[in-house]
Amino acid sequence: LPHHKSNPSPPVVIVIVIESSVCLFTLFSTYLFGLTLTMVQKHHILLPLLAVNSILSCCAFSPGARSLTATLIRSPSSPYHHSLHATTTTGQFDDNTATAEKYELPPSQRRIANVEKFARLPVWPVWQGVFLFFASKIFGQEIVAEWEDAIGGRVCPNFFTPASTTPFVLLVHHRHAFQNWDPIRYFQRTFFPEGFPAHPHRGFVTVTYCLKGGFFHRDSTGIKQSYGAEERHEGKHVQWLTAGAGIQHEEMWDVSEPDKKDEGKLLTSSSQELYQIWLNLPANYKMSPPDAQLLEAYPVDNSSPTSPPPDTTPIVTSEDGSTVTTIVAGEHAGIRAPIECPTDASIIRIQFTQKDPSTWTHIVPLTHETAILYIRKGSVEIDGQRIAPHHTVYLTPGGEQLTIKALEGEADVLLLSGAPLREPIASQGSMVMNTDAEIQKAYSDYQRGFMGMPWDYKISDDEWRDHVKKNPSMY
Repeated sequence: LPHHKSNPSPPVVIVIVIESSVCLFTLFSTYLFGLTLTMVQKHHILLPLLAVNSILSCCAFSPGARSLTATLIRSPSSPYHHSLHATTTTGQFDDNTATAEKYELPPSQRRIANVEKFARLPVWPVWQGVFLFFASKIFGQEIVAEWEDAIGGRVCPNFFTPASTTPFVLLVHHRHAFQNWDPIRYFQRTFFPEGFPAHPHRGFVTVTYCLKGGFFHRDSTGIKQSYGAEERHEGKHVQWLTAGAGIQHEEMWDVSEPDKKDEGKLLTSSSQELYQIWLNLPANYKMSPPDAQLLEAYPVDNSSPTSPPPDTTPIVTSEDGSTVTTIVAGEHAGIRAPIECPTDASIIRIQFTQKDPSTWTHIVPLTHETAILYIRKGSVEIDGQRIAPHHTVYLTPGGEQLTIKALEGEADVLLLSGAPLREPIASQGSMVMNTDAEIQKAYSDYQRGFMGMPWDYKISDDEWRDHVKKNPSMY
């Protein structure tokens, strides 16, 4: 047998056993066949057969065969997955010793299972969204994707199939703009509010991640919050809302100030952009008390503590400055987001900041059989395939490493990965439960006022507080 380190790890023992078994089987079968040929006096076939057996035996013990064997037994579910290695022998044997070189097998890559492009709907302002729709037919979708990033006017709901994308139910990408010179805006908001008035949820978590602008939040538990991506929000750019047993909340766009570039100008715009992610909860947490947390951006450097402080989203910049990774949930490069959630999931944003092509790698937990990528900006290469902006990529369950390459420089990607809940799921409207009967019960509880009573989004904060005191959520 080739020389191995003392006390080899179990996968190496398996490789040795497989190699030995293959060779012994080859030798034994050849012996029996050769004996048969000898008995029938067919010596002219015996010698070539022995030569073939010798070649096969050498191949079985060759470094290439051993690497192939090791690759075949390599499995993401193996507890020895990360320690598996193959060895190759170099030099001459001397006193039963040999010089061995250890080669780590490259990590298995996540592959593309499917690519999808969801419809982008015109809203806030509608006329800009309609313009972008027709422009995309003339100039192409990639050119118009850049225009949308600049001017806004569309929303893209990614309607997942929860049974196959568990634990993720929905991803919505909003990109809007509210101009003070737009007469249609002032007419539209007389019947179409600039935001989302009070509405109920039960059974899951909403993660709202602001990229531009911000939100005003009020809910039926008496919580009011202001958060977003601008300086006035003081870094609080993510809301983690656990709907649990039931809550009503209101989300209105924070258009209180114009974009920084428009300050002091007569004609101004207030840009808004965000992701909202619906993350399912396990059945035994669906009726937990509702809660709303704000998470603050937390840049990580060499002087930062190993564990980021509570209620933060660690932001990791690569050594060469080519990528900036924001960890809302989960872990990257040894840094874990402190948010606690009973659902095993990662929510990570990757920004490619250089104009030259650059690469980002990430170790995906083996339990995260679901992995989804949304390309917000730029074009990237995944699994050797070019993916244009505004596409959603579904990855295969197997593989521990994800590699993304920005092809034309700057790009922006959202990664969602998680462990399947392996429970029945039923969703309707704003409720996510396990059965249809539970969905009907949720709407019945809402209509009976158990989640609080809705309020007019136009009322003042004092009026809202009085309303919530009189009509509180019972959860």
